[in-house]
Amino acid sequence: MGDIQVIGLGKAYRQYPTRWSRLLEWLMPWAGTRHQLRWVLKDVSFHVRPGEALGVIGINGAGKSTLLKMITGTTQPSAGQIHLGGRVAALLELGMGFHPEFTGRQNVFMAGQLLGMTLEELHELMPSIEAFAEIGEYIDHPVRTYSSGMQMRLAFSVATARRPDVLIVDEALSVGDAYFQHKSFARIREFRKSGTTLLIVSHDRQAIQTICDRAILLDHGRLALEGAPEEVMDFFSAMIAEREQSTIRQERLENDKVRTISGTGEASVAEVVLLNGEGRTVDVVEVGTPLVLQVTVNINQDIPRLVLGFMIKDRMGQPVYGINTHRINRALEDLRAGEQVVYRYAFPANIGKGNYSIALSLSRLDSHLDKNYEWRDFALIFHVINTRKPDFVGAASLDARLDIHRQPADLPAEGVAC
Repeated sequence: MGDIQVIGLGKAYRQYPTRWSRLLEWLMPWAGTRHQLRWVLKDVSFHVRPGEALGVIGINGAGKSTLLKMITGTTQPSAGQIHLGGRVAALLELGMGFHPEFTGRQNVFMAGQLLGMTLEELHELMPSIEAFAEIGEYIDHPVRTYSSGMQMRLAFSVATARRPDVLIVDEALSVGDAYFQHKSFARIREFRKSGTTLLIVSHDRQAIQTICDRAILLDHGRLALEGAPEEVMDFFSAMIAEREQSTIRQERLENDKVRTISGTGEASVAEVVLLNGEGRTVDVVEVGTPLVLQVTVNINQDIPRLVLGFMIKDRMGQPVYGINTHRINRALEDLRAGEQVVYRYAFPANIGKGNYSIALSLSRLDSHLDKNYEWRDFALIFHVINTRKPDFVGAASLDARLDIHRQPADLPAEGVAC
């Protein structure tokens, strides 16, 4: 129960050269077709096992929403097969199934029945749906008076009122406020622990990497990449920056991580090392140790401006700290081919124990999305240990100082004779 099997899935729409072509094709079918097929999704195959979470990413128009609509049955595929096991709940288009003139309560009963719930179940679940949505008296107001965030709250509350075997979520959660997003993802995590299979479309890197076991990347309707969430998100980040004449390549490292390198190549990283206070290369450091990240950059072509940035990421791929020379007003200008630049970023390792990686960016401005000379994930990997400080938990070493003032107890009052 709860598995999703997609085999050779495709979706095509007919395109006619003129508005009359469709009518002529219908009236004279023997005269041949007058349309062309436009494939928005083609030959997509994957398998999500029971209890697994799969992230689906891709730029707008890549076919993500079409894929989910076919899996949920709201759109029929032109080719391929879909096999679903168990009860499915889906949150696709915002407020899908809601009637704007009916109240939130009335829409709960309509949408709930579309999800396969009985009236008796909905009466029983209504208090918990209201409590989770937290829209107050608006539950008895017409949905047309709701904000997009309120619609999302109610739609998510209905879709997840019962734990489904399969939960499918599109980008709808992105319209909610930060509080409800945290609340929604907490419920999704609870479902996952209980065995729910999850299929989620999101551009939120943190959500994909913390919730999902695997991810797939759709590009122009085809499955471009499948793998660990961090690997796929790194490739996707490089891809959206590279709609120019650049290259993207991936290298598998000794620790089985995949390094993604992309860029137009006008500047490139020649060497990157992590040095301790004595200037020695290190890959294992103590918490709080002074470090220097030394990056040597080759200038391969004349460029007007160069910005170097680095990002420290934890083992889950979440950003810990990042900075670049644009933000500290140290960008270099008018560089010539053949030059070499050595950057030395000095900082203390005030981070928690564990494995960390460093990503590097060579760009023209603040973001590598503007002009990406080179983007390199897993440029360097190091390990932080703690043998000198108290065994704190968390991502940052704040060296909290403690002051305790103990107030002596009041002396007991003397007894009074009666």
